[in-house]
Amino acid sequence: MESNTSFWTNRRVLVTGGASFIGSHLVERLIGQGAYIRVVDDLSSGKLENLSAVINQIDFTKGDLRIRAVADAACRNQEIVFHLAASHGGRGYIDTHPVECVTNMILDGTVMAAAHAAGIERICFTSSACIYPTHLQAESGQERTVYLREEWGEPFSKAGASPDGEYGWAKLSGEITLGSYCKQHGMKGVSCRLFTAYGERENETHAVIALIAKAFIKMDPYEIWGNGEQDRNFTYVGDIAEGMIHACEKITDGSSINVGTGEHISINATAEAIFEITGFRPRKINHDLTKPVGVFSRAADLTRARTVLGWEPRTSFREGLARTIDWYYRNNDATVKEHLKAALMER
Repeated sequence: MESNTSFWTNRRVLVTGGASFIGSHLVERLIGQGAYIRVVDDLSSGKLENLSAVINQIDFTKGDLRIRAVADAACRNQEIVFHLAASHGGRGYIDTHPVECVTNMILDGTVMAAAHAAGIERICFTSSACIYPTHLQAESGQERTVYLREEWGEPFSKAGASPDGEYGWAKLSGEITLGSYCKQHGMKGVSCRLFTAYGERENETHAVIALIAKAFIKMDPYEIWGNGEQDRNFTYVGDIAEGMIHACEKITDGSSINVGTGEHISINATAEAIFEITGFRPRKINHDLTKPVGVFSRAADLTRARTVLGWEPRTSFREGLARTIDWYYRNNDATVKEHLKAALMER
């Protein structure tokens, strides 16, 4: 189902973190639907080049949204906020930068307070599948049939919360903060729990791009973190952006919704698909069991997305992977080899 274009025509929309991988795709889609876009990003991981196609059509400010004056200025005269700004990276980053991850609590609280003070109509908060209890995503020895349902991430349930690390706790805190503004002040909002996005403009700190980069430099032995049997529901960035727009339109009570796929894809299978598409196949694969890999298995239950939004991802993994590989190979050179080791652990 297509989103409601008329809903966005002439809307004043703030996208925090809009120069990021996901944020830049979201900005382009919102502009295509007639919205007036303001982007505020500190460019600590986002890049202005991500917005090159629309930079002359947006109001861009470089700023740290943890500073209340910056957040106030960002929210001024806006109607809707897509809040994507965060300290975030792949598994290598979030497992080694817990302090940076918990600063998201300060960031989210500041942005939401500023949004309330400015009379913002609604907020679409970018949450994460990392809020789900880790024991539900552990290796069980059985066929992978677990699909994470929104109610399993409810922080006030009898079972209690058990998110994935400091990053997961910070994102759950953001959900609670948004829900509190909706409950007490009548703000409209939704928390979108994103599941393992990949696609053009992503960097090597995330699994899919990391695996593509290793094929690009013809790494041999080819390194895979963990035993490779851990899986994710890799979700193409265009589908993520579309799902967020649907959610912002249709959910206003501060509740949460999964934005991802329901397909379990192992890291080993991902590497094999990359070898097939690129034509590179290493003579040997090394599984590095010392590296962080996160939970064993993660995929979304899409019942609520289908029922409430009339939406589910449309891009197959093979199609999205081919697009991502084409983009990466066209936009990189031999210098990848020089920085790849460090990039795998950064933002």
